[in-house]
Amino acid sequence: MRSKELLLGTAQWAWTVDKNTAFHLLDTWLEAGYRAIDCATNYPIDKDPAHFRAAESILADYLKAHNLRDLRITMKIGALDNLRSSESNLSPSFIRMMSGEYRRLFGNNLHCIMLHWDNRNDPNAIADTLYALVETCREEKLQPGLSGIRYPEIYAPILEKLNVSFDIQLKHNILHSDLPRYAALQHQQHRYFAYGTNAGGLKLDSAYAANSTLKARGGDPASAEKILAQIRHTLPQWNTAAVRPPIVAFYQIGLLFAAIHPRIDGIVLGCSSPAQLRQTLDFWRDLETFDYADVFEALHEMIQN
Repeated sequence: MRSKELLLGTAQWAWTVDKNTAFHLLDTWLEAGYRAIDCATNYPIDKDPAHFRAAESILADYLKAHNLRDLRITMKIGALDNLRSSESNLSPSFIRMMSGEYRRLFGNNLHCIMLHWDNRNDPNAIADTLYALVETCREEKLQPGLSGIRYPEIYAPILEKLNVSFDIQLKHNILHSDLPRYAALQHQQHRYFAYGTNAGGLKLDSAYAANSTLKARGGDPASAEKILAQIRHTLPQWNTAAVRPPIVAFYQIGLLFAAIHPRIDGIVLGCSSPAQLRQTLDFWRDLETFDYADVFEALHEMIQN
């Protein structure tokens, strides 16, 4: 498997993941040797206005408590609330203001500034935003990025002129992948990071606790039952096909599906407990050591059929 970057996701912090658990997640992450963390102004998106910017506050408190200076934090900016609305501000002045604010908050730990949730179709307004982002990132020595872009085809010619590599986050799992929507950009030298690999918290056994991520987000496991049934049926074959650690949980399926994809350069991990994070990292090491290409191909056939 080609080497890929892992980021610790924070979308559930201050929602299904309390501050104490978030601190333990960060402890586990750093002890395992990782440094990249993904966050956003509107995390958690739990529709509670009191929690707007709560995830970044937890992260800032941890950095201050441990005096950390060597992390790689990605911050997604633009969204104006955590109510899952389409309200955003991506004006050049706002880009510069928020980039400066996060530089002051995170110091040298800040690595990337991403535009978040751009539903605009005005090429001139988009160009103004992109030029401001690239200029700001050059001045601050930051990586520019995109996430949740509705019209990548409008972005394509502007990015071509800028000739700058962006980090691009998109949803990618066995139920839905946004990669085809970004086809207009894929001849350019950008890096693609998958989030939502666990499809909102799906499980192979369909046993969901009342406080599970899937239920918190309003997910419906029945909508995925067809492909889950196919996976359960094929699992014994996958687990006897070669000498390798067995697949026993859906998070492994999701991680594998993104990790082996040739267009995916990194993955945002949405783990909700230190134990889950350790299990995920253990399986990541399995993916780096053993060949699971047959499972990846079989999953693609299931989706196409």
